[in-house]
Amino acid sequence: MIAFYRNASIAAGKVGSAVAFAKQIAKYVKDKHGLELSIAMPVAGNPNRIGWAARYESLAAFETTMNAVNADPGYLEMVAKGSENFIPGTAHDEIWRTL
Repeated sequence: MIAFYRNASIAAGKVGSAVAFAKQIAKYVKDKHGLELSIAMPVAGNPNRIGWAARYESLAAFETTMNAVNADPGYLEMVAKGSENFIPGTAHDEIWRTL
């Protein structure tokens, strides 16, 4: 099983709109690509971050889904419009193999 995590730092004054955006993206990806994304915010550390997490059966499934999502014009348009909610350069992705 592969676990994918993405997080980004929220711009000043944008927590509410960043949370709304995160939920919108998660709904779109589920409806269009069948991928369940969970959304989370940290309890400790830098609290002005938000993240998405997904699970895949394999690296091949991850690659197939990510290629489809990243080629989706609707998704790309949403990401461009939602970028104002985040501090540029703070997105961070991790891919973990579950044991």
